[in-house]
Amino acid sequence: KLEGLKTIAVTTNGINLTRLLPRLKEAGLNAINISLDTLVPAKFEFIVRRKGTNLSSKATVLILTGILCLLYLQVNCVVMRGFNEDELLDFVDFTKDLPLDVRFIEYMPFDGKYCCFEILLGQK
Repeated sequence: KLEGLKTIAVTTNGINLTRLLPRLKEAGLNAINISLDTLVPAKFEFIVRRKGTNLSSKATVLILTGILCLLYLQVNCVVMRGFNEDELLDFVDFTKDLPLDVRFIEYMPFDGKYCCFEILLGQK
């Protein structure tokens, strides 16, 4: 551990987190940002580009693992028009009684060098 360093955090979609968490914790990890843009398994597989991720149990396991390891937890959800804006209340319901913070993040309308304003939720 480095003197003066108070927080060691990782941002992850959680695909390998349950396997790596014990070693990360030993190395000083004390905070996790879980990127979770959807609670719908098919949408999650589309985002992470992997089949068979078993999202519903994985999200629960990730969050409970972090809580049991006494880590500061934050869930980041990027809100995108036509993709997950209908899930915001589901996220609130899923996390309302858990000791973690949820951040709803505005989609950044850029794809490489091209703008993608049609996905931006706040855009009229």
